[in-house]
Amino acid sequence: MRRRPTMKDIARRAGVSESAVSFALNDRPGVSAATRARVRRVADQLGWQPSTAARALSGEGAATVGLVLARPARTLGVESFFLQLVSGVQEALAARRLGLLFQVVEDVDAECALYRRWWAEHRVDGLLVVDPREDDPRPALLAELGQPAVIIGAPGARPVPAGTPVSHLWADDAGAMASVVDHLHGLGHRRVVHIAGLPGLAHTRRRIDSLRSEAGRRHLTDVTSLPTDYSDAQGAEATRRVLASARPPTAIVYDNDVMAVAGLAVAAERGVSVPGDLSIVAWDDSVLCYTTHPPLTALTRDTAAFGRQAATHLTALLDGAPATDLRAALPRLTPRASTGPARGTTPAAR
Repeated sequence: MRRRPTMKDIARRAGVSESAVSFALNDRPGVSAATRARVRRVADQLGWQPSTAARALSGEGAATVGLVLARPARTLGVESFFLQLVSGVQEALAARRLGLLFQVVEDVDAECALYRRWWAEHRVDGLLVVDPREDDPRPALLAELGQPAVIIGAPGARPVPAGTPVSHLWADDAGAMASVVDHLHGLGHRRVVHIAGLPGLAHTRRRIDSLRSEAGRRHLTDVTSLPTDYSDAQGAEATRRVLASARPPTAIVYDNDVMAVAGLAVAAERGVSVPGDLSIVAWDDSVLCYTTHPPLTALTRDTAAFGRQAATHLTALLDGAPATDLRAALPRLTPRASTGPARGTTPAAR
């Protein structure tokens, strides 16, 4: 096997000392501009790359980005959102020869403890932080550690302290919910249930608040939200509960594709026609949504591009760019056969 080039090889080829090579490659004073350029040219010719382990031990970096997910592990295997997000993140990091350290933990306390350990061990150069909470301890911790990070998702109640190297990338959940309500209202729906995700997440709260606001603007009084853990099991159970009520909804909005498909199965199980008796909307579009029968109306966005955007902003922070607050493109509602006029309405009555 070909031996990896070392600093000693570079020093021999460039005709300088090993210490001069170290100064040149690590942007430290002690060598002239001409020597620095010659050393870097030789390093490129030899195909030299810095040792990740050595960089970590010296405190200069780990060439790795961390991503921690504090969600029930059972909900991840069938949900496509995070798979697409991570694929986009990995694509952007690979272009910079950065690795991704991914871990699932039980709760936010465990996530914070892991951040502290990674920081102490120089395990990661930066963090991608997901699922902002309403009462989120992570912004203050990131400020305390001085750890570059990009928070992905709707801002929580606790802002990131000023001067912290933390950027924010978020989608307009309120605007997306408004487009869903507008679509359903235009079809004559007046009884709408929102089967939501985890309570306490900032984006869950924004969706619930937007639903209430849009319903109030249209004088709809029979609108409600039910929190779940995003799983198909809880999505199905919530669907059974609302369909068995005295006044079942004419439309249900699900906070992810998995729950929407589970809800569609429950409707079939109970003999409820979709969209004749019930219209269904999924928040995140995926192959599940357009391969079911009927195919599901869904909010469509390029989730992989969202991940690439987050990782690109993190690498910019690592390069010394200032922190930014960026709103991603508004998800687009894609109507399919799972939504139709509410029973008993006509186009003229809407």
